Parts: sequence; structure tokens; C-alpha cells
Amino acid sequence: MTGEMPLPVRDDLAGLHPYGAPQLDVPVRLNTNENPYPPGDRLRRAIGEAVAEVAGTLNRYPDRDALELRKDLAGYLGHGLTPAQVWAANGSNEIIQQLLQAFGGPGRCALGFEPSYSMHPLISRVTATRWIAGRRDEAFGLGAEATVRQVRETRPDVVFLTSPNNPTGTAIPLGVIEAVCDEAPGMVIVDEAYAEFAGAGTRSALTLLPRRPRLVVTRTMSKAFAMAGARVGYLAASEDVISVLLTVRLPYHLSAVTQAVARAALQHAAEPLASVAAIRAERDALVSWLRGRGLIVAGSDANFVLFGVLPDRHAVWQGLLDRGVLIRETGPEGWLRVTVGTPAEVAAFRAALEEVLS
Repeated sequence: MTGEMPLPVRDDLAGLHPYGAPQLDVPVRLNTNENPYPPGDRLRRAIGEAVAEVAGTLNRYPDRDALELRKDLAGYLGHGLTPAQVWAANGSNEIIQQLLQAFGGPGRCALGFEPSYSMHPLISRVTATRWIAGRRDEAFGLGAEATVRQVRETRPDVVFLTSPNNPTGTAIPLGVIEAVCDEAPGMVIVDEAYAEFAGAGTRSALTLLPRRPRLVVTRTMSKAFAMAGARVGYLAASEDVISVLLTVRLPYHLSAVTQAVARAALQHAAEPLASVAAIRAERDALVSWLRGRGLIVAGSDANFVLFGVLPDRHAVWQGLLDRGVLIRETGPEGWLRVTVGTPAEVAAFRAALEEVLS
């Protein structure tokens, strides 16, 4: 702050720090849960052709309601969803912000179960929604009885359930989500950003939508689709929820270029999704390797692994960085999170961690 008069920032935002994982130029970056496999040649060509096609129309505003993109997203999600039950925005963070603008706000509260995605409390605070930090069990899971009890005690307007959870990687049983829906007085938002990486037999909350009008399931194209740079998030919910979101979204919020890129990726979905199986296998091998070194590892259904418990996690994080490997210093004290990269990147992480721990 300079010597001039301070800015008249809202009192509830005073001292708030912006979100941000370190963006450092190192050989191996495994800190932001990106898909390590870039779009292949065929998909890149398709994206280039799609962008070239809309380039001549950029003097006009884009489709305000992204109808064709929503049609493609509904087709990808399945479960009998229609375009009227799907919405898209600039990353799942904008989706979350729109939901809190519509269903949170002054005098309202949101409940999430920590440790979990750090943007949920941050966006809650920015939208003047009071945040309530719920508790997970010692294995970072959520049991129906304890979770419902916290919902009953706090009576939140919005409940966040993250499955698979970030930063722990744990998925939530469908029965727990149903129990929360039965008890919650307001909206229930299930954040499924990492759903494609979940183990076999893990059922999506999408299956609950037909009989749960206050349930919302959010997804992203940043992870499994390897489209983090495109910034495309989306949700599935009842048509009534979508109608409410139309009142809070900014006009023409999703550019013509973004819509074209997303549609091209969806039309060639098999290519980026082919990487999911490889990432799952690498993840499971990494979990076994870390446990073999005497570390405690949270069971993961995502494309990252949380491990600990380290007496000085920052020293380990710094030691890895000194060896050219960047991971994330996040989660409970004593724990670190590493994104599953390519086999070469994971090998570099293993070698660096062996040196640091020795």
C-alpha cells in the first residue's frame, strides 16, 4: 500500500489474498493437476479449422446461450440430459461463481467439508456468502451420518460436495450425496471436476438429477479433456436452475472462439480421453510406490496424489523444487500433493523425492 489514502475495499474482502498456485519455470511441473498430454495432431487441426470458421464472424457477438455447445455437452454426459439442463461458462470457477450469485449472497451461507477445493470458500467470500468449514473424517472421507449431522446443524443455503475431492482425491459414495440431498434446505453442488479419473464402478451424481431438483453437478474440460488453456466449465441441473443462472450470467460471457474450441474437443473426445486410462495406471503405481517408501497416501480417484505425513513439508517441497520438480504445498499440515504427469515426469519426481527424503 502506498502513502495515499487506502482504497475503499469492502470490509469483508480486507486481507484476502488472490488464488494462485506457483507458476515457476522448472523442468517438471506437477502442481496444478493439468493433463500432461497435449492435444494430438488431429484434434489440433480440428480446433484450428473450427477457430478459422468463426474468425470471420468475430465482429458479431457470440451465441449468448451457447446452444450448440450445450447440445454437445448434453450428448457427452448422457443420462438422458437435454441441452436445457446443461450450462457452460469460462471454467468451472465461473460456474461456481454464478451458482453462488444466484443461490448464495448476503445473509446466506455455504457449507463445504475441508480440506477441499480452496476456491469454494474464496468465491463464497467474494459473493458475500458466509462460509462454513465442515469436517471430514481422519481418512478425508465423508460418512453419511456425520455429514448429514453437520448439514442439520448449520442449515446452509448451499452445500458443496467435491467428488473426487481436491486435494485428497477421495470420491464420495452416492449414498452420502443422496443423504445430504434429503437433509439440505437449499442447493447441493457436487463438484465432479475429476470424475473421468475415478475408479471403475464409481457412480456419478448425474444419476440423481431426475429426482433431485436442487442438485447441481459441475464439471470441467480442463482435466480429462486436456483443455485447461481453453477455460471451459459446465454443469448439469434442472431446467429451473438453468433459468435462474441466465439472470446472473454476464451477456455474451462465452466467446465464439471458446465455444468453437470446446465443440471441436467434444467432437473428437475419444482422443483426449484416451489419456485417462494411462493417467489412472500411473496414479495407482505412484500410490503404491509412495506407500512402499513408508509414506501415508490418501486413496485417489483423481489425477493427483496427496501424501505425507512430513515433519517439515515445506523443506521437502523446496528440496524437490531445487531439483527441478514443482509440486503443490497444500492440504493439511504435513501433506503435499503431486499431479500425475507423464511416465518421465513421474520418474523425475520419484528420483528427486528419494534424494530429498534420504
